[in-house]
Amino acid sequence: MHWKDDLVTVWLAIRVPLVLSNGKGKTSSRNRALHLRLAPLLLIALPLAGCDLAPHYQRPALAAPSSFPQGPAYPAATGAQDVAAIGWKTFFTDDRLQRVIALGLANNRDLRIAAANILQARAQYRAQRADLFPTIGASGNAEVSHGNATATGTSTGGGTRHAYSADIGISAFELDLFGRVRNLTRAAQEQYFATQAGADSTRISLIGEIASAWLTMGSDQDQIALSKQTLAAYQQSVDLTRAQFDKGIASELDVQQAETNLQDARFDVAQLTTQIAQDQNALNLLVGTTVTADLLPAGIGTGDFTLPELPAGLDSTVLLKRPDVLQAEDQLKGENANIGAARAAFFPTISLTAAAGTASTALSGLFTGGAWTWNASGSATQTVFDFGKNLANLRYAQASKQAAVATYEKAVQTAFREVSDALATRGTIGEQLSARSGKVDAASKAATLSLARYRNGIDSFLTTLDAQRTLYAAQQSLVTSRLQRETNLVTLYSTLGGGLS
Repeated sequence: MHWKDDLVTVWLAIRVPLVLSNGKGKTSSRNRALHLRLAPLLLIALPLAGCDLAPHYQRPALAAPSSFPQGPAYPAATGAQDVAAIGWKTFFTDDRLQRVIALGLANNRDLRIAAANILQARAQYRAQRADLFPTIGASGNAEVSHGNATATGTSTGGGTRHAYSADIGISAFELDLFGRVRNLTRAAQEQYFATQAGADSTRISLIGEIASAWLTMGSDQDQIALSKQTLAAYQQSVDLTRAQFDKGIASELDVQQAETNLQDARFDVAQLTTQIAQDQNALNLLVGTTVTADLLPAGIGTGDFTLPELPAGLDSTVLLKRPDVLQAEDQLKGENANIGAARAAFFPTISLTAAAGTASTALSGLFTGGAWTWNASGSATQTVFDFGKNLANLRYAQASKQAAVATYEKAVQTAFREVSDALATRGTIGEQLSARSGKVDAASKAATLSLARYRNGIDSFLTTLDAQRTLYAAQQSLVTSRLQRETNLVTLYSTLGGGLS
């Protein structure tokens, strides 16, 4: 058992026999003997009571591997720069995207809520911290009375009497010998720090979400441009097939099959028109205001909107700098301090009251010599029997710390998983994009050849339709892969803690 728990045990052992005294207020000889045996322990413990009764804080061991995964799915280790040191204005290279992110940081309501939460936590900390110092109060009193006799009938000589007084002092200031107030203050401070870290985490997430939403809208612009282009090509195919049908070269089946491709492309254009409108609505919500047309993306194409690479292969201890991990650790420190406050509740509460003042029968003599008075008093209170309330509070504080440890470890593990997933995608996204691009090239050649063979009567029109569908699908997949490449780097940047500066 921890020595501070031993101190609580000693105090309880001495206090409880007092409750078991006989009805005349005297302890039995057996209890007196017990007191004599425990008294030296209490004398040793009392100097320690002036110390902090909270457990010594130690950061839990890293609940994740010491390094990020390696293997075929992961990029090779490059550099050792701390990603968190790369400011978002450096990481995002597109001027329009930078301006949209700046708008979001200025207007997003989640950030405003987080800022208000910080102000609340800071005010609560300052209110709790004030308990470390005495509250000084001042009062003044003036009294005028008139009468000829006292309540007992004794003559006072009549006339009007004046009485004035002024006092300043402190009332019931707790002498924090056992650290109860200090630990409550520390717990409030750690909650304040946790709230700040939570706001930092919100900021990082917001930057990543705005960038991803902006890039998604750009990708959908590419998709709708592709669909419109494909729709025009399909319309030409339908017109050509109808002309051949009119000449008796093609069948009505060929016409209807060409029409199915056309209608699919029409549907895609309509659906993407809706999707782009919803993309802007989502972006406006994240930014907190309407993003003007000049700041919206026309597409992402093959352009780069961020730094091309980020350092990979970093030691996983970089996760300890993530704001959400720092937030969990601050909350753990606060629960650790609450244990100290709960332990201190087992010991007496000692308070001091003091005042100084002056009194006079004339206002002009209120501050003259000889009119000054002062008084001071102290009191100590000790709960004799509380039916286990303090002990239950201590057990609750200890259990809360255990929960905070688990929460902290989970935050580390979640961070490790998020970074590992982003790295796994980063390690293969280049190969995926190359494969998608190669497929588009092959499908484009196949569609051209199949159309030529159809016109020469070598292949059926169904082969041409399949080739067109394959090309369209390959082009759509390529656009999706380009978006995945861009958003993956944004995700990696955010999960490594980038975006605060």
